[in-house]
Amino acid sequence: MPLDADLSAWLRLSLTPGLGGEALRRLLLALGGPGQVLAARRAELAKYVGETVAASIRDYDAAPALSTAGAWLEEAVNDIITLADTRYPRQLLEIPDPPPLLYVKGRVELLSRPALAIVGSRNATAQGLANAEAFARTLSDAGLTVVSGLALGVDAAAHRGGLAGSASSVAVLGTGADIVYPARNRALAHELAAGGALVSEFPLGMKPLAGNFPRRNRLISGLALGCLVVEAAADSGSLITARLAAEQGREVFAIPGSIHSPLAKGSHALIKQGAKLVESARDVLEDLRRGAPSAPAPALVTDPRAQRLLDALGHEPCDLDTLAARSELPVAEIGALLTQLELDGLIATLPGGLVQRLHR
Repeated sequence: MPLDADLSAWLRLSLTPGLGGEALRRLLLALGGPGQVLAARRAELAKYVGETVAASIRDYDAAPALSTAGAWLEEAVNDIITLADTRYPRQLLEIPDPPPLLYVKGRVELLSRPALAIVGSRNATAQGLANAEAFARTLSDAGLTVVSGLALGVDAAAHRGGLAGSASSVAVLGTGADIVYPARNRALAHELAAGGALVSEFPLGMKPLAGNFPRRNRLISGLALGCLVVEAAADSGSLITARLAAEQGREVFAIPGSIHSPLAKGSHALIKQGAKLVESARDVLEDLRRGAPSAPAPALVTDPRAQRLLDALGHEPCDLDTLAARSELPVAEIGALLTQLELDGLIATLPGGLVQRLHR
């Protein structure tokens, strides 16, 4: 995509210090396109944005930033779409503060497809990660693109599930689109660029500043029909996304957890406030009136002793002594069986010598 005069004007205005999205939209409404704004006299601009910002619009040297953007656009997977672009996602036009432009790496068309936001704790439990990936895979196969924020934990698991399904996944970044944060998700970001999309409203080169992430959350929810919270502590940033989703008129869903788990407190609070309790992807799909997909095949356990161990494990974390008493299996056998079950992705080991069954 070439950096033509129109796009250069959009970029220059979006990068002008002190000129926020609301003020820019006010100027466009009053004066026309970005070219007309840049051609306007300072006194005319000041009527709408004040003297200081008007001076900034007239004096800002955007040449270095335009050069950076031009070089970035030379890569085929990179794109920039503006409010005037027919590819701009219509659902973002429904939110109170749509960004003037979006930097996109990957499949731009995914931004306009039916989507569900999936968010949750960065320090999720093994079961929480399994839930996020399994829900995302099923919902993606049902036609919902999975939107999340590329954070560690639930976000990353949701992206992996979405990429594995047919509708793929979109990551909304709190940095410039040329920066991967956190660095541990670099490989995942490359997968998203190849088969999904990475999107940011922030300028290229923008570092991961703390204030960026609550702001990007409005786009995570804004791109989606609803928001599913998998695991969240009482003070989780995921609750910000859920609140924004509700304010934007999106559906809010939450997966309940153990009453003893601090990572269930946020989800339970949402349910008390009116979020829909979900136990399966089918619950989400039925609520969104999209029709449920066929149920995935259950994991096959061929060893009857392993199945006996799973049945004895139940649904909460359990120590080995309790497991031995419940299953009435020799401790020597339990260790080998647990290893195989963990390799099969059916259980997870937890701190303190505990094990937990993973439901997929």
